[in-house]
Formats: sequence, structure tokens, C-alpha cells
Amino acid sequence: MSRPEAPVEPVEPIIPVEPDPAVKVPLAIEEWLAVILLATLALITFANVLVRYFTDQSFAWTEEISVFLLIVLTMAGGSVAFVRNHHIRIEILADSGSPRRQRIMALIANGCVLAFFVLLTVLSVKLVADEYIYEETSPAIGVPTWWYSIWLPVMAAAISLRTLGIIRRLLQSAGKP
Repeated sequence: MSRPEAPVEPVEPIIPVEPDPAVKVPLAIEEWLAVILLATLALITFANVLVRYFTDQSFAWTEEISVFLLIVLTMAGGSVAFVRNHHIRIEILADSGSPRRQRIMALIANGCVLAFFVLLTVLSVKLVADEYIYEETSPAIGVPTWWYSIWLPVMAAAISLRTLGIIRRLLQSAGKP
């Protein structure tokens, strides 16, 4: 004899999923970039493990490429984290108090983030220019190092623009209840 099945109640997720904020440039760009970089990193590392296992040699370039991929992956993930408000912050300060206080704290925090990434963009542009002018090459492959470094100012500028968007949305919501 079979028992009658009890109706299954929907289960709420442990961590509530919030919708993404309305952004002009879709977050899918950074998300897909992160997916492609992580997959490439995994394939390169796996290939190096196989070569090392079967030949007792390793690809000299894998560490150099892996560091580059990890930097760009971190910057892409950071960009998405800032927009979704999942970045590291002191929640007792950021999430307590009235909505007006929370908005002010968010403006201060995002202002600091914006200042940091604008400065990082400017300084990394100077770094890339120096690497280009002095024709620095990478130790393992011998390619120009600015090929790797050029992505730092690009990604820092992207995070700066994303942070500007956050600040704009915060300022627009200031008049709303």
C-alpha cells in the first residue's frame, strides 16, 4: 500500500535573492568575462598538471598567464560586487539607523571607493606608459608587459564608472521616501 503524498511547500532561500539594480550597462558583461577567465584559468592549470605529470616538465608561461587572469578576474568580480552591494563593509555602520543615515553612509563609502579606483586608474595608466616606453618584457614568455598591465586601468575605470552609477542612483533616491 502506498502512502498519499503530502503537498510540498515552497522553501524560501536561506539568503534572499535581491534583484539587480537598474544599470545602463548590463552586469552580464563582467559576469561572462569572469566565467571565461575562470574557465581559461582552469584549462591552463589542468594542461600544466597533465604535462608535468607525464613529462616531469612544466609550461613556464602558465604562472605568468595565471597571475594576469586572476587579476582581471578579481577586478571583474569586484565590479559586480560593488553594484550588487556585496562588497566588504562594516554592516553595523552601513545598515543601521534611518534610511537617510544609510544613504549618507553609502554615499561616503562609495565616494571613497570612487576616489580609490580613479587614483588606481590614473596611476596604472602611468605604469602601462612606463612599461611601453621602456619596452619591458615578461620573464617567462618575453612579451611586452604592458600587454598584461593594460587591463588594470581598463578594469579600474570600469569599476569607477560603476561606482559613479551607484552614487547617481543614491543621489536620485534622496528625494524619495
